[in-house]
Amino acid sequence: MKTIPNSLFVKLLLSFWICSSLIIATVGILPLLQQKHDTGVPIPPPLHHMLVTVANRIIDNPELLNSQQAWKRVNRFRDPEGKPVRLFIVNEHGKLLNNAKNSKMLRRFVLMADSSDRPIKYQFRDQLMFGPYQFYVAGEQYSLYGHAPDHRPRPWFFFFTDNKMLTLSLAIFLSGLLCGLLAWHLGKPLRSLKSSADALANGDLSSRVNVKTTLRQDEFGQLAKAFNGMADAVEDMINTQQRLISDISHELRTPLTRLQLSLALNRKKGQETQEMIRIAYEAEQLEKMIAELLELSRVKLNTQENKVSLELAETLSQVLDDADFEAGQQHKKLNIEIPESIRFPLHPKPLSRAVENLLRNAIRYAQNSITICAKQYSHSIDIEIFDDGPGIANENDLDAIFKPFYRPQSARERETGGWGLGLAIADAGIKAHDGHIKAENIKPHGLKVTISLPIKTSSSPT
Repeated sequence: MKTIPNSLFVKLLLSFWICSSLIIATVGILPLLQQKHDTGVPIPPPLHHMLVTVANRIIDNPELLNSQQAWKRVNRFRDPEGKPVRLFIVNEHGKLLNNAKNSKMLRRFVLMADSSDRPIKYQFRDQLMFGPYQFYVAGEQYSLYGHAPDHRPRPWFFFFTDNKMLTLSLAIFLSGLLCGLLAWHLGKPLRSLKSSADALANGDLSSRVNVKTTLRQDEFGQLAKAFNGMADAVEDMINTQQRLISDISHELRTPLTRLQLSLALNRKKGQETQEMIRIAYEAEQLEKMIAELLELSRVKLNTQENKVSLELAETLSQVLDDADFEAGQQHKKLNIEIPESIRFPLHPKPLSRAVENLLRNAIRYAQNSITICAKQYSHSIDIEIFDDGPGIANENDLDAIFKPFYRPQSARERETGGWGLGLAIADAGIKAHDGHIKAENIKPHGLKVTISLPIKTSSSPT
């Protein structure tokens, strides 16, 4: 039974929700922390006592409000840690009395203090402001503020509030990291499923999704199990189909052999007629078709045999000799361009049969010449077969000609014989090498068939 926490919908919902909520909360809490800090905290008793003491002196000596020289002699206080403290007097109109320049920091602190109902202190980057202490002289209100150097570290969140671009970049990076981890977590089983599906589509019927993916308790795990079940069914169905074709072909040979034996006995008795000749011809054609069906089934069922490392020219030598002889009998020329240096792991019989069928097809439809050449690349061996025949009239048939019993030009095929199995056998032989085959028309006329065989380092000894 699927549990709710393992549901893919719930995982996606919770992941994106938590990710966005964390980012919003992180970014949103910084102004709140700064606002709380900006409200200030009460002045420590020693600093408050300092303001009271100075205010009492000014009340006793009002001339200090008008004489900066006298004020400089008074303004020599130190905080409890021994650091020098500067004091500022502001009248009820906001004018600074004991200093010619009103700093931006002091103006900002005055605004902060006005919004508080009690004296406060506030730490800027490396400065400490505190106050105000309000007192009256001659019926006029004055406010006293203090300023002291403070090298204590500021709260950690001020680093982010002071560096907004860095904070934004960090938020983008963290969100990308969280979403990337989520995408990797969701993409890993999908990549496994895609790899297995591609392998199955390319003919590897043993391909399955890995066990780790199938053990997941979400929809991906269910999909992986369903895929493996489907692959098992497909493999069983195809193997059963191939065995059925092979078994039927074998069984058909028994009555066919009896039929041919009866025809031979009738010939000995002198009972050969036109009808008997026709029956003998059709029996011979049926024998050839059964042989090709058995060959197609054999190639598809024996794809798991080990490869052997051989030279390509040596493997195809007999096939090329036979093709050259056949082309000569039809007054056509076969050009062979296969370097003897090409050597790689292969299945000799399936590859030879594939090339043989392709060459016979090319010789059958060529007008004057056929060319077979081989080229070696870093990761593959390409075998190309050209002919100067009419090619394939319908471009859509270029891929379909390698399917069993497919004949794009039925009238011509009936004249030349065949059941559309030769190219299917060639395709099966190439797929046994994990390769692929394709056909394409060439200008001004002709057909080019390309066999691409991957080169693998592992091979069995010869």
